[in-house]
Amino acid sequence: MSELLTFENATNLIMLCFLQAVLGFDNLLYISIESQRAPVAQQKAVRMWGILIAVLLRVVLLFVMIRLIDALAEPFYTFTWTGVIEGAVNFATVIFIFGGAFLMYTAIKEIRHMLSMEHLGHSLDNKSGKSAVKVVVLIVMMNLIFSFDSVLSALAITDVFPILAFAILLSGAAMLLLADGVTKFLEKNRMYEVLGLFILLIVGVVLLGESGVAAGHAMHDESLNIKVFGQAIVPMSKSTFYFAVVVLFAVEVLQSGYARKLNAERAAAQKRS
Repeated sequence: MSELLTFENATNLIMLCFLQAVLGFDNLLYISIESQRAPVAQQKAVRMWGILIAVLLRVVLLFVMIRLIDALAEPFYTFTWTGVIEGAVNFATVIFIFGGAFLMYTAIKEIRHMLSMEHLGHSLDNKSGKSAVKVVVLIVMMNLIFSFDSVLSALAITDVFPILAFAILLSGAAMLLLADGVTKFLEKNRMYEVLGLFILLIVGVVLLGESGVAAGHAMHDESLNIKVFGQAIVPMSKSTFYFAVVVLFAVEVLQSGYARKLNAERAAAQKRS
């Protein structure tokens, strides 16, 4: 125990908590949006059990990855179709492609659903499109996909399992505390739910970008990076992603304010006439 209580481990724990907070934003957003697809009476329980199970499985994933990191990093297939598709595929590549495609599909499907709704209030009062169990499974599955990136990043900071596990447990506790608040905010401000879905769409693109360099990063060999028609698949940096999120929020706030101003002016004009 005394071996863990060192200045280095304390510093690593702080860095890991910050890393989990930064990388956990899109995860928390997905949990808040997806939990609303469950029956209203079960949504709080869905969020709680989804996060708890996912956090426990994330610790298991961490334990497995520490022991199998070399096996998971090793490419199991290499594309050699020159000029069309080149590069290697490993376990992380498959995870990022699956997660990115699933997120983009979910976001587009929900956006289409919102555009096709005739009565917004009816949809709000009858959120029972998916069973609670199905939503919990989806939350756990996507949490693990999101965690794959954060676990790999965490292993670059330290390989001390108790420190890594404690950081994951702290991030899970933070998600439990924040999930209900984020969900209530989205319920009271429905326009931000659309914004959240577009952010998830961008997150899907980010994950697909990560797939292009996953094998190359794992093996420290850029020649393994995937190229399609001679063009490298380059991941979006976190700073670019968060800048895009800030811009989207700013546009939404300004547009909402401008729309309220226009509606007020139109209402005043109708009263005068």
